[in-house]
Amino acid sequence: MSQTIDTCGLSCPQPVLLFLTAVKENPDDSYTVLVDNDASRENVSRAARNRGFSVEAIDQDQGVTRLEISKA
Repeated sequence: MSQTIDTCGLSCPQPVLLFLTAVKENPDDSYTVLVDNDASRENVSRAARNRGFSVEAIDQDQGVTRLEISKA
């Protein structure tokens, strides 16, 4: 099952904390995390990779990046 986490408008560390909370509750899920700034994109990606996930960043409209995160 895939979960979508919309962190647009939030600054770090909130996007990372939302992602980590979701992973703690459902460690085997895949995730779509929406971010709207470079710091959040890098920090969420790093947190995911450090926990064994693979990350694909897909640029969207209006400065939003969709991070497709799944177990590697």
